Amino acid sequence: MIRAAKPWWTAQPTRFAGLSRGRARAALGLLLLLLAACLLALRAPSPPPASGEPANRAEDQADVVLYQTIVEQVRHGGDYYAITAAALRSGNYPLRPFVTFRLPTLAAIQSRLPDRGSEALLYALAAAVALAWWARFVPAFGRGPPRMVALLLLGAGMLVFVQRELIWFHEIWAGLLIALSLALRRPGRWVEAAAFGLAAMLVRETAALYVGVMAAAAWIEGERREALGWAFALAVFAIVVAAHAHAVAQVVRPLDPGSPGWAGMLGFGFFVRTMTITTALSLPPLWLAAPLVGMALFGWAAWAEPLAGRALATFAAYAILLGVAGRVDTFYWGLLVAGPLLAGLAFAPDGLRDLLRTAAGERRRRITITRVVR
Repeated sequence: MIRAAKPWWTAQPTRFAGLSRGRARAALGLLLLLLAACLLALRAPSPPPASGEPANRAEDQADVVLYQTIVEQVRHGGDYYAITAAALRSGNYPLRPFVTFRLPTLAAIQSRLPDRGSEALLYALAAAVALAWWARFVPAFGRGPPRMVALLLLGAGMLVFVQRELIWFHEIWAGLLIALSLALRRPGRWVEAAAFGLAAMLVRETAALYVGVMAAAAWIEGERREALGWAFALAVFAIVVAAHAHAVAQVVRPLDPGSPGWAGMLGFGFFVRTMTITTALSLPPLWLAAPLVGMALFGWAAWAEPLAGRALATFAAYAILLGVAGRVDTFYWGLLVAGPLLAGLAFAPDGLRDLLRTAAGERRRRITITRVVR
């Protein structure tokens, strides 16, 4: 029998502790390929940096100003779809297809609240995300310091989400709702997670990819009832989107411009670049930040917990979305999954240690003594 080495940080051995030597070496090779692929971010395009000058806010944060303007006009009694169409035209935005119009959910809520109320709601949601993930970190780590490190890494991934000037940005809210949904999902307890997943979709349509991943994961794991619950959330979302498309069709004119399309084909490096832009990894140089994204993904793969597998599948799904369909000006799609990403770094030390020991064949043998009574 083989005994795994005592973990450094985690309460239990990582997923790589039980691998055979051959599989461990294959996994180590894949890790090196992942880190090399992350360096493609050095050649990936990036949106132009904001000037940071208050006088240039309309240019630096054009989308934020657009959504803020829509909320303020809806607050004064205007029709959401007519207001949004006029705002898109005045800002030279495309009006076709209908997905260029955001769902009215966030605007309807914020128009009924003062700006301070929206800020308070955002901070409360961020606090709920932190508490939910703390509840998952407590059993995952045996001691207080590793738990605090994991929580700090979670905060590093959520820095953008608590910026006051971004409260009108849909991806901020949808990203927090996805992070909360993922943290709340437990075996046999999925209703709350599906409800917050539905809320995320009603704020930003691209959150449907996360819900689809969760439905597929539940089906693969044999959780048929849960899979049907996620599918029901998708069905409700589909009905809402159909009504939304009909409402958009009433205000769009034949000569309104269309979208240039979503086939950027910018590759995996662009996903890595977006993760560095939308988290605290924007602070170090890119040559250092990009491999840290890879190590964070590795850490999620190392955590021997079904939740980690679902998180990793979600990151992979959005990596494909950004790499295939993303454009330079849609880098903010990464906000949908950026929040919990860096927390994976907390699992990376034990995962790397277990992988290296297993690949080198340095696991200790356990001697089993059997007493035979005659």
